[in-house]
Amino acid sequence: MGVRKFMKYLKTFFVSVLLCMSMGCRTIGPGSLQQTHPQYNHAISKSLDEQFLLNLVRLKYRDNPFFLEVSSVTTQQSVQGDLSASVKFSGAGDSLTPSAGFTYKETPTISYSPLRGDQFLKQILSPVPLEAVLILTQSGWSVERVVKVCVERANGLDNASNASGPTPSREPRYERFKEMAEILRELQVADALELGAAVAVGGEGGAVKVSGDLVLRLKPQVELQPRISRLQELLGVKFVDNELRLTNNFLNRPENGLAVRTRSMMGIFFYLSHNSEVPLAHRETGLVTQTKSKDGELFEWTKVTGDLFRVRSSVSKPVSSFVAVPYRGNWFYIADNDLESKSTFMLLTQLFNLQAGQIKTVAPALTIGVGG
Repeated sequence: MGVRKFMKYLKTFFVSVLLCMSMGCRTIGPGSLQQTHPQYNHAISKSLDEQFLLNLVRLKYRDNPFFLEVSSVTTQQSVQGDLSASVKFSGAGDSLTPSAGFTYKETPTISYSPLRGDQFLKQILSPVPLEAVLILTQSGWSVERVVKVCVERANGLDNASNASGPTPSREPRYERFKEMAEILRELQVADALELGAAVAVGGEGGAVKVSGDLVLRLKPQVELQPRISRLQELLGVKFVDNELRLTNNFLNRPENGLAVRTRSMMGIFFYLSHNSEVPLAHRETGLVTQTKSKDGELFEWTKVTGDLFRVRSSVSKPVSSFVAVPYRGNWFYIADNDLESKSTFMLLTQLFNLQAGQIKTVAPALTIGVGG
């Protein structure tokens, strides 16, 4: 092969390689992001959902829960290229055989951090702030769902407070609280209910003063008056200017005060765990507590939670599930078409995230006029 011909082959080879490398450098980075970001997002979201469900099932069996957070995810990507060429000399003619190769490598680094110490105390054991309850309600959540999950007592109404721990052996009190929550939902749907922070206007010099109190205000409607009267009867409190002042102080609440005690995240996990199906063999061998009603019959926890939340079980992996985990030789799952349970599970996630940070904002303000 002549020198000119060889140089022509070599020039064509290097131009092809450089062009390929140039195109690769421009597309590998963005293309990798488009492929890996959704996958990591999906994997992390799925693993957190499975962790929540697994801990709920653990609590049903009185096994210790454990929370492990993904604190960071980093990936390092590299592209390596190699070039080679071989020349074959023969009597029939010389030939140049170029070759090029690329190697793509991705090295992910995932960091986990267990939830413990002060963070565990704040996020898991501390009561959910009233502000968080109001923020969730104002953001569009059903007040009935939020109150049933987060609140264990309102004035003299008990929302299965003994369910904020391991499954109780005796039937909880819940009927009057459940009725109260249903009335609140009716008022919310009728746009006759407002929750927020009180702001006093009309003091000296027309000054505006934020009192910091949280209030529940009703918008009276003739057709709703019987329900409002029943709500007042249940709570055992008088509405002043159609308002109730929310407080945590059960011993010294005002005349129109609504004393509220919220659950901690651990209490919420326990509360939701009771309505979990377990295999008959596990019940018969005493692996789980069986709650008994007043007449000695097996108590159904659906009476407390309704269709709010349900965990099912099966021997084999469920075909259609929103989230499923294996535990103690069985599969526990939330059905994909169980929209009520999925909504409550989503609420649980939002509450967990709210507890992770300091809630320093309050719900939208309600303006309240006061005399000079």
